[in-house]
Amino acid sequence: MYLHIGNGKTVRTADIVGIFDLDTATVSKVTRTYLSSAEKRGELQTATDEIPKSFAVMTSNKNCTIYFSQLSAKTLVQRIDSDYQ
Repeated sequence: MYLHIGNGKTVRTADIVGIFDLDTATVSKVTRTYLSSAEKRGELQTATDEIPKSFAVMTSNKNCTIYFSQLSAKTLVQRIDSDYQ
């Protein structure tokens, strides 16, 4: 299955490690450090031209990619849930 995360970008649901709300997740210093390190390694991608509301951590072939999305984490999770029903 695939999940549309915004701006025509789709990802495989099997590759999703987690979907996180940007406002609540970045309160933690650990998360901010992780995102900063991922940016330095070139693992960040964006699926939005707007202010992102969430991010999804993906793995594929042992490579990690983080996608920022203008859609809320709740919306993304609901899309996944509706695909499996």
